[in-house]
Amino acid sequence: MAAATLTMRIDSDLKREASAVAEYYGFDLSGVTRAFYKQMVRDHAIPLDLGYSNDVPNEETIAALREAEKIRANGGTGHRFKSAEEMFAYIESEIEE
Repeated sequence: MAAATLTMRIDSDLKREASAVAEYYGFDLSGVTRAFYKQMVRDHAIPLDLGYSNDVPNEETIAALREAEKIRANGGTGHRFKSAEEMFAYIESEIEE
């Protein structure tokens, strides 16, 4: 296997702090970078947590909760489903009407 060189520009503070984390676990940045690429190839995915924190609901969730509260306050009972399939069947039947 032929070796390749990777050059990247990052903030010097970021590099220093990342190096400290890698060294804490017994690695250097080159080793961590190789491991990152190997995991990416193995899993066919980018191994980063790009999700949002569940601690604070986003605006869409807050709006949905407020809407549900209004429905309940106005005597609405809503619908309960035993499975996602049952829910989707209900939604499809409502769309067809």
